[in-house]
Amino acid sequence: MATITEGAGRMHEPAHPGEILHELYLAPLGITLTRAAEALGVSRKHVSSIVHGRAPVTPEMAMRLAAALDTEPEFWVNLQAQHDLWEARQRQRPQVKVLTQEVA
Repeated sequence: MATITEGAGRMHEPAHPGEILHELYLAPLGITLTRAAEALGVSRKHVSSIVHGRAPVTPEMAMRLAAALDTEPEFWVNLQAQHDLWEARQRQRPQVKVLTQEVA
């Protein structure tokens, strides 16, 4: 499982929240994707997509996970944000102009 570490100023790829969901919650508790989907009120396909890193954890799903797993929704949203930011940093930096205060 990937973790966030800093070394020589470079961050390693953080785990997708679906990996955290599977490795730290579902697998240790012996909960299948089908059972998790039923508890969360979503399709098995949707839970599978999250667990396999093909779908993000949305704020709505973060609320569902938090309620079902006795965690905070911010935990799930922050995991997703860290993963998304890492992926964005892997792409070429956007060409933008620096915004400065206009002088009248």
